[in-house]
Amino acid sequence: MFTTADLYDEYQAQLNCVEPIFRPYGKKKVFSGKISTLKLFEDNSLVRKQLETDGKGKVLVIDGGGSLRCALVGDQLVALAIKNNWNGIIIYGCLRDSHLISSMDIGIRAINTCPVKSIKRNIGEVDIPITFGGVTFIPSEYIYVDHDGILISEHNLLK
Repeated sequence: MFTTADLYDEYQAQLNCVEPIFRPYGKKKVFSGKISTLKLFEDNSLVRKQLETDGKGKVLVIDGGGSLRCALVGDQLVALAIKNNWNGIIIYGCLRDSHLISSMDIGIRAINTCPVKSIKRNIGEVDIPITFGGVTFIPSEYIYVDHDGILISEHNLLK
């Protein structure tokens, strides 16, 4: 187990701290892993495709442009993430089914909730550097999430 405060105290020079714009969802409040990214806007087609892959040791970071007009993740996609062993999901956008997701065994952060479904056009980019919350998320770097916030490191600090 870790805390982001302890990691920051020990590895400050190696860490970037994401601005505190996210709310916690999901049952796991502390999670970490290797970053996998998606960049999309109001279209969650690629979210399903990515969550269908093996997520062991990974956290999916979704740059949804900060849109509050629709949800990019709901309970069915969260169930898929759990089935495929994803450690967590960070959504720069919204999710739905938050009450159901609160009892699901995964860590999730999103900026808010919205009951509206996203569109499906298969438009977006996979595993590219994305920037929001004052930091750049680079695929294959590491992310650490707890009650206090989100940290990113080039190297795995929990070996």
